Amino acid sequence: MSRSWEPLDVKQYRSWNDDAVDGAFVASRDREVMQSPMGVVGTNPPTSALLASSAGLGWSTMSAELRSHAVGETPGNVLKDVEICLVIAGNDDGLVRRTGAGTYQEASPKTGAIWLSPAGIADSEIAITAPIPQTLHLYLPTALFDDLKDDFNLPVVAPAHSIRYVTGIRDEVIQHIGFSILSELTSETAASRMYVKAASLTLAARLLQKYFDGGPPAATDSSASGLDNVRLRRVLEHISGNVGDDLTLADLAEVAGYSPFHFARKFTLSMGVSPHRYIARMRLESAMAELAVGKQSLAQIALNAHFSSQASFTRAFHRATGMTPKEYQRSRL
Repeated sequence: MSRSWEPLDVKQYRSWNDDAVDGAFVASRDREVMQSPMGVVGTNPPTSALLASSAGLGWSTMSAELRSHAVGETPGNVLKDVEICLVIAGNDDGLVRRTGAGTYQEASPKTGAIWLSPAGIADSEIAITAPIPQTLHLYLPTALFDDLKDDFNLPVVAPAHSIRYVTGIRDEVIQHIGFSILSELTSETAASRMYVKAASLTLAARLLQKYFDGGPPAATDSSASGLDNVRLRRVLEHISGNVGDDLTLADLAEVAGYSPFHFARKFTLSMGVSPHRYIARMRLESAMAELAVGKQSLAQIALNAHFSSQASFTRAFHRATGMTPKEYQRSRL
């Protein structure tokens, strides 16, 4: 990976959570309690503590939680989503033991280690022998894998149930995407929801390509080339005319005539930036223009730029320009 990551301060997460808005879709919320192969919330005493959550950010294709895990044993549970556990700050001296899919597995929860659990898997027992300070849990709904069936020419009815049950692996692709999702939790951007959609598709595709029980499927389109000029112009005009609306990856893919998975890759090849980064940049430019006019409140400008709060907008604006929105506005009025 190109950058090193340090364990994040829990106060940062609590501050971020104070900015969040209630009501986001969370893929695993249809369980009675939040469950994962590294602990079950709601046990007494608890084996897992929630440090941060994607609840409130409007993510529709993935939910994310940062958790700390204490020493202990938990009963098994059945996951309704595919789960990826990425150790953010680990413990080289401990072990995580679990039994599922007819196998016993154990591995050291070192930083960067990954656990995969397919939808429908039933763990019989999970044991943690030493505290794990920070683990990122990503939940991918089964519908996400169903959406990729045509892209990968999958013959199976339920591909999310055919992901391998593996423990303590290393995968640089999953690790890189996981850390980028963690960054979105702490530093919201103007197109976070679009990025998470693309990231969730990429994660699901990675699991199908490398950890699919039926063997790696072949994609029907390699997406090795970018968009042709006609399609690219059509997409850019659509973005320009609707940048203030709730643009989605599916909307842009439909304009281009591709699936969301292939569109995201082709757009990036054509433009040199991903769709979410391109849209975030355009929304920032629009916000700068609104600030210069000075007719709207900061809260309204933040809402127009698709941030969940004024505080999130201010942080993102300062990262991009080196000034707060108020400072920028005073320099233009």
